[in-house]
Amino acid sequence: MMQSAVRLPTPPPLDHYPSYPTLSRKRSPPSRSPSPVRRRSPPRHADHSGQAFRDVDPQRAVERERQLAERLRKHEPEPTKPPTEEEKQAAAKAEYEKLLNSRSGGTYIPPARLRALQAQITDKKSKEYQRMAWEALKKSINGLINKVNVSNIKHIVPELFTENLVRGRGLFCRSIMKAAASSSAFVSIYATMAAIINTKLPQVGELLVHRLIVQFKKAFKRNDKAVCLSSTMFIAHLVNQQVVHEILAAQILLLLLNKPTDDSVEIAVGLMREVGQHLEEMSGPIALAVFDQFRSILHEQDIDKRVQYMIEVLFQVRKDKYKDNPAIKEELDLVEEEDQITHGASLDDDVDVQDKLNVFKFDDEWEEHEEAYRKLKAEILGEAEGSDDEEYESGESSDDDEAKEEKELEIKDQTNTDLTNLRRTIYLTIMSSLDFEEAVHKLLKVNLPVGQEAELPSMVVECCSQERTYSKFYGLIGERFAKLNRLWTDLFERSFATYYDTIHRYETNRLRNIARFFGHLLSADAVGWHVLSIVHLNEEETTSSSRIFIKILFQDLAEALGMPKLQARFKDDLLRTSFDGVFPTENPRDTRFSINYFTSIGMGALTEDMREHLKNAPKPAAIMPAKAESDSESESSVSSYSSYSRILDQDLRRLLAIYADDDVRDRTQAHDLRHLLGASSAAGQGRTPDRLHLRQGHASADGGPKRALLSLQLLGVVVADHGVLRPRGVMVDSRAALGQLE
Repeated sequence: MMQSAVRLPTPPPLDHYPSYPTLSRKRSPPSRSPSPVRRRSPPRHADHSGQAFRDVDPQRAVERERQLAERLRKHEPEPTKPPTEEEKQAAAKAEYEKLLNSRSGGTYIPPARLRALQAQITDKKSKEYQRMAWEALKKSINGLINKVNVSNIKHIVPELFTENLVRGRGLFCRSIMKAAASSSAFVSIYATMAAIINTKLPQVGELLVHRLIVQFKKAFKRNDKAVCLSSTMFIAHLVNQQVVHEILAAQILLLLLNKPTDDSVEIAVGLMREVGQHLEEMSGPIALAVFDQFRSILHEQDIDKRVQYMIEVLFQVRKDKYKDNPAIKEELDLVEEEDQITHGASLDDDVDVQDKLNVFKFDDEWEEHEEAYRKLKAEILGEAEGSDDEEYESGESSDDDEAKEEKELEIKDQTNTDLTNLRRTIYLTIMSSLDFEEAVHKLLKVNLPVGQEAELPSMVVECCSQERTYSKFYGLIGERFAKLNRLWTDLFERSFATYYDTIHRYETNRLRNIARFFGHLLSADAVGWHVLSIVHLNEEETTSSSRIFIKILFQDLAEALGMPKLQARFKDDLLRTSFDGVFPTENPRDTRFSINYFTSIGMGALTEDMREHLKNAPKPAAIMPAKAESDSESESSVSSYSSYSRILDQDLRRLLAIYADDDVRDRTQAHDLRHLLGASSAAGQGRTPDRLHLRQGHASADGGPKRALLSLQLLGVVVADHGVLRPRGVMVDSRAALGQLE
């Protein structure tokens, strides 16, 4: 590279520059505030002509650039590493804790940012996560209580059970008491909700009662009329729902009327209007004492005219039998009597209201307690084990939507198309299920119209009868439904009576399946044994089909329970009156028929009491047919034999009706009984047994009757020492009868 040989001129000394006159300028006064530090730009090397100097040394230029880059690099911030998951959790917890501990009216946080911040906290053992769950629980309980009414209470209560009411029972009691105080028209609905929850979680109902008692005591001491009114109204409806004993209402009434004032009498009148009907039914003397106190106050005390008028109206309400103030409205009568749990609290008890349950408290075993409540919730709501809460909630919401859509379209169809579609739905649901638990779970979701609940048990029995052989699958379905709700128990008991009355319409195979189905329900105590009261085991009120039904039913019971347990059940004093028709003792003829029936089906052990009763009964004189002593007395012998045959003919016909060719193994006995019946009929017509058997084509004239009587002896129907068959008071001796036939 060639360099120019031209040298730059040397700048002249300073004294050669021209001097310019300096102008004096006025300076501004110094400012009190310090002036900001300004970074001065490096001076630009320029000559007097304004042109910048070029750097003639390239090495020094490179060195200056390097030093400048190094200085800039020192001032640049170092690259930060991405935060770990623990650091993110710690930062989120710190920020959330700061928000919770800050005073109200602080910085506003958008809901989206707050949800994102809460989503970052996933450690369930941390205090922040449990506090978030507590706030969500409080918000959910308040929301459900505030939106409950008569039409949706059946849907709100299951949603309420999905929340942890054991942990949040303090929140529930505080919220429901606050809602009842603010809206007195909904107190009965809140009391019904509390009664339903009390059946599954009694500790929640007990805590609510204790807090209401303490609230009433404090308000009574402070002379707070509004709080006393709300507390007594809530307690009155809880008494009507039998959540708390009526003695509490009686104590409050006597306390208010002990030293009557206008306010106390007004509160007592309002309480008595709500709880009066229940007191009249459950504790008549208490109600009478309270009204006597009202009467004395009305006549003797100096009270306001308005309060006197209220007492007079109360007496008129009592005279009208509380028709406008029923204890429980029909649409709110949702708790079965056997499920009610009544707490015996009183005003004198020293109760603990457990105020610490209203505030958040850190739980070291939070996950274990949540898992325990999840299992309890599954047991209460009937969920399958292992099912997710989200799936349950989504299923409930979808069912609610479907129910609303169907309610919107209420079309009355007189062609029974809806009934046919309902039966088809039930049938397809049963057939598409793998096991009985799945079938019950699906059938519970079927929307049954009001008044057609009986179609479900009917379809279960019909599906069972259509099978070639009995399947225990249907028996387990019926057992689960009957044990699930008293409604289904009553429907299955009614279906038993219906099918027994119409059993003659079914063929043998369907009859057998139906009998085994109800045998399973009886052996599992799914239905009450009092249903057997409709069975009257006698010759007039039974048919061949009903006798086959009873036979299969009792054989199934003996197989499931065993003969000792079955005997003990039939000897139960509480149920003995229900079995009078099965084991009759009033008419000896029906008693002998029942004994012969059960003996013929192999259950003679059940007839011990009837045999003892028949043995101890007064016996008429035995009429024995006279034997022929000579040829001259043959005519009298034939006549006595004819009378005996007519007597025996009635017994054999009844016994033959028992066998009725219902089973293959009984056909031989039935065939032999027909021989014996033919023999007795021949004697009645004046023919000898020999002629009869020759006419019927038998090779042996006496073989048929002998075999029939021997069959009866082997079956135990006719005993050699004393006969069981005693028509019209005649004692039949099997040996004498056999001798006569021979």
